[in-house]
Amino acid sequence: MRRAVNDLLGAYDKLIMDPVHGGIPLYRHEIQVIDHPLFQRLRNICQNDILSLVFPGATHSRFLHSIGVMHVGTRMFRSMIDAYLRERQLSERTDLSLSQLDAIDYLAKTIRLGCLLHDSGHSSFSHQFTQARRIRELMSRPQRFRDLWRGVDFTCYHPEEPGELEHEHYSVRVAHDVLSSVDLDTAGLDAVDVIGIMETTDVSPSDTFCHHARTFWEFIAGADALAGSIGEQDVPALVMGLLSSIVSGEIDADRADYMLRDGFHSSVTIGGFNLDHLLSNLRFGWDVSEPWMGLAITQKGLGALEDFVYSRYQMYRKVYAHKTALGFDWLLREAINEVLEDPESFDWIDTCLSDMRYFAELTDNFFWEAFRKVARKHPKSYSFCIVNRVKLNHLDTRENLDKQQIDDHSHWLAGELAMAPSNVVTCSMRARFSNIQDNFNGIKVLVKNPITRERSLRKITEVSAFFSKFGDGTITHFYSRPEVTRMAPPDLLE
Repeated sequence: MRRAVNDLLGAYDKLIMDPVHGGIPLYRHEIQVIDHPLFQRLRNICQNDILSLVFPGATHSRFLHSIGVMHVGTRMFRSMIDAYLRERQLSERTDLSLSQLDAIDYLAKTIRLGCLLHDSGHSSFSHQFTQARRIRELMSRPQRFRDLWRGVDFTCYHPEEPGELEHEHYSVRVAHDVLSSVDLDTAGLDAVDVIGIMETTDVSPSDTFCHHARTFWEFIAGADALAGSIGEQDVPALVMGLLSSIVSGEIDADRADYMLRDGFHSSVTIGGFNLDHLLSNLRFGWDVSEPWMGLAITQKGLGALEDFVYSRYQMYRKVYAHKTALGFDWLLREAINEVLEDPESFDWIDTCLSDMRYFAELTDNFFWEAFRKVARKHPKSYSFCIVNRVKLNHLDTRENLDKQQIDDHSHWLAGELAMAPSNVVTCSMRARFSNIQDNFNGIKVLVKNPITRERSLRKITEVSAFFSKFGDGTITHFYSRPEVTRMAPPDLLE
């Protein structure tokens, strides 16, 4: 019967080759999603903004990352299903019913699409785009959200309007348009369920999802399914929370793929961890007293999880917060601000951010051409620095300074180097690990009693002291400001 599950989940219509994961199978409706112009635009958005100016191999795109996340998310879910069936059949020899197979298939395909579309709302240069000052001002404009959803009812995804838009809100908007053009009926899926496991959404799942969720819950929880205070109406939310944690959580498909992919293309080894070992030790966990349903890990898998967390920590410190990389990120943001000084470019980007008919135009290529245009007219511009790889002159690096300490150190450096304080540029990256203990307490450890052989769930920090060692780490680099001719009045530029 376990083979029947693999056959059901394993049928595919196309195989795409990936340098990190090898062959990735695709269903027909997923091919339709990938072929949509709003998804194809991800080919022209670099996964790591302009990190390739420091690590030349890091030219990989959001397009292949998104497909890789879908692949890893599938492996996570199937690995847990496979382990559950293996352990149950050893003791119970229980076969699956057709309704259980249908439920597993529905949830697996929902996870795949949620993972595939999770980053579909990223604009040019990924995260750096929304961190540019003038872009933030644009995205904070009143009525931006309503303009973006003009003519479409968004309340099934967002009961309330967000005050400020992030790329996750655009991912939901893109997913709505893409899934509306795909033949989900033939696939037996509902768009609201897929979008419901993406970030920023709060949905009422479809009747189909609720039916499959209850079937899945009874199958996984067994005798516990009717215990505790869990009502039948509470089960779909528990299952949707489980699926959401696979798309976006502390052990999620997104992080697993980008750490392996960024490490591979950057030719560094510090982002490496054993994905196979980690996935083989993931389990479904539930607690009817809380109630809770989520990811659990076996005790023997704690080492793989620790490697996963430590690799992520090191990637932030050694790659993403590299002194030259953060300097180029600062120049990139200033170059984007320069482009928006041109009224024509400003109006066009404003339109693209409000109208899905033009959103696909926001790619790295658009800005590279804009940078070249500015650089030709203004050789002493931030755009010229980006186009010609003129990096900031690094002065110093300090860790864990607060804002006042950063200002004090900037003034001290300026005094020592006989510079004006305004000519000292600071770039900080905060590796957010202070909540790692609390967040990982949402992931349980399966602990086996050596006498009774019964298993119980415990908080991860009660079993491993490793996760309590992490705290937020802020790395601040100090540079001298390049000689740049201002293109606009001082009140419009930093």
